[in-house]
Amino acid sequence: MDHFLRKASFSSGSKSIVRIIAIGAASAGLLYLNNNPDSKATVKLSIPTILREHLAFQGHPSFVSSDHWQFGKLPLFLSRVDPALAGDVTKGAPVAVGDGGKPSCGCLGRDFIANAAAKIAPAVVNLSVQQDLYGFTTVRSMCSGTIIDADGTILTCAHGVVDSQGRQLTTKGKIDVTLQDGRTFEGTVVNSDLHSDIAIVKIKSKTPLPTAKLGSSSKLRPGDWVIAMGTPLSLQNTVTAGIVSCVDRKSSDLGLGGMRREYLQTDCAINAGNSGGPLVNIDGEIVGVNIMKVAAADGLSFSIPIDSVSKIIEHFKKSGRVIRPWLGLKMLDLNELIISQLKERDAKFPEVEKGILVPMVTPGSPADRAGFHPGDVVIEFDGKPVQSIKEIVEIMDDRIGKPLNVVVKRANNEVVKLTVIPEEANPDM
Repeated sequence: MDHFLRKASFSSGSKSIVRIIAIGAASAGLLYLNNNPDSKATVKLSIPTILREHLAFQGHPSFVSSDHWQFGKLPLFLSRVDPALAGDVTKGAPVAVGDGGKPSCGCLGRDFIANAAAKIAPAVVNLSVQQDLYGFTTVRSMCSGTIIDADGTILTCAHGVVDSQGRQLTTKGKIDVTLQDGRTFEGTVVNSDLHSDIAIVKIKSKTPLPTAKLGSSSKLRPGDWVIAMGTPLSLQNTVTAGIVSCVDRKSSDLGLGGMRREYLQTDCAINAGNSGGPLVNIDGEIVGVNIMKVAAADGLSFSIPIDSVSKIIEHFKKSGRVIRPWLGLKMLDLNELIISQLKERDAKFPEVEKGILVPMVTPGSPADRAGFHPGDVVIEFDGKPVQSIKEIVEIMDDRIGKPLNVVVKRANNEVVKLTVIPEEANPDM
C-alpha cells in the first residue's frame, strides 16, 4: 500500500497540530508522538492513499471515536476504524460477528443471491400430476422438487404426489417431471411419509442429471438469508428470497395436531406450487423443504428442516418407510417460568431446574404399563440427562421393542426409576 509521511514541528497550541491530528482521526493511520518538553514535539502520521484522496485537512468528525489521550491542553483522538482500511479496501476483508460467527452481510457481493440460486437451479424440477376424478374429470396439480442423487432421486412433498392414504395420486401411474432446461421425464413415487409430508420420486435418464447438495439446518440462525425456489402458480423457475424468521417453530404453534414437529419459519414468498421445492442457503445448499404458508398473512412461510428430512431419507433407505417409536406420553419442556408457576399451584411439585413434564399418560400405552404418572418430570432417559422432548426423540430414534431406562421426579421430590418398551406408532397419529 502506498503511504506517505508527513512531519510537522509546532509549538504547543499551534493550529497545525489540529489539522494533523484530524487527519489521523479520520484515516486510522499510525501516529507517533514525541512529547519531550525540552524539544519540539514531532508528529509522524501514515495515511492510506484511498483516504488521503478524499479527506480535507479539516478532518472528518464521523471517524472520531470517544477514545482519547491528553496532549497538553489538547486531547488527541484516534479512530476505531477497522485496520483493513489501512490496506487495500478493494479486497473486501470479512468482518467477524461474535465468536465463530459468520461474516456480516456487508462483505457479501451484489450477486450473492443470484450465485446461490444458480448453483441449485438446474436440479430444481416441476412435478405435474394428472388425476381422473369420477372416471371423467381431469385435474392437474403441480408441486416442486429437487434432484438430490444422480440416479434420478427427487425430494419433494408427500401431499403433492400421494393421497391421504399414501397412494400415488395419478391413476395412470406416472408423474410428469420437467427440468429447468426443458427436459421431461416420467416419475414414480417410491417412498412417502404423510406425517412428515416428505416423498421420494424417481426418474430415469440416459444422460447425467444435475444434483443439489444437502446442507445443515442446525447452523441456521434467525436473520440468515435464505432462498425459496420452485414453481408457484405453475410459473416455472421462480426464485424468491428472504430471511429465517424462526428456526424451531413448533407444529402446536400452528394449530397442527398429531405428533410434535418443528418447522423453519421464513418470510420468503411461497405459493401453491412451491410445495416440495428447496429452501436454500447462500452457499447454494438445501436447508429445508418448502411446505406451506399462512393463507391470511404475508411473510409467514414454513419449511421442513433438512436435518429432519435427512433422517427420513435414511429411514426410507433402511426400511422403505419411517419407523417411529411410541410411548403414549404427552410431554412439555420445562423452563424457569413454567416451573415457578407450577410451584405456585402445587407446593408438592418436585424441585427441578429443567426437565420434561408429563401432563398426561395414554391408558394402555407402553408408558402406562411402565408406571408413568401424570405430573412426572423426566430428568434422565436411557441413562442420559435430558432437558427437552427433542433429546428424547433423538435418543429413541427407531428403537422399537428395546427397553429404555427412565428416571422421573414426582411430588415431594420422590425419585422413581422406570423401564419403558416403545412400540411403533400408527403413521396417522
